[in-house]
Amino acid sequence: MLYLNSQKIPELAGLSFSQRMAVIRSAADKLPVPTKITLNIVKLLVLVPLFLLIARAEGWAIAGYIVLLVLAYPAITRPLTFALCRKNFAAVRRQLFPN
Repeated sequence: MLYLNSQKIPELAGLSFSQRMAVIRSAADKLPVPTKITLNIVKLLVLVPLFLLIARAEGWAIAGYIVLLVLAYPAITRPLTFALCRKNFAAVRRQLFPN
């Protein structure tokens, strides 16, 4: 299952926002290098076309593409990051917050 919000992830239930972000960051650091590279390539594949659209746009179209970038980038990359890191969430949570 893909999650758009870290509050909905069962392994992170009951943690504050800063605690959830700490677990996610630590779990992302534990990803194997090929997975990190793949995730970063996906992020670039989202960013580059949108930045090219912004660079070529004129007038108010620039604002539209910026809004699209602000909405599309996290909507695509966050669920993907959560999905790739999810297998590490429980172990990282126990390590960071043992209670």
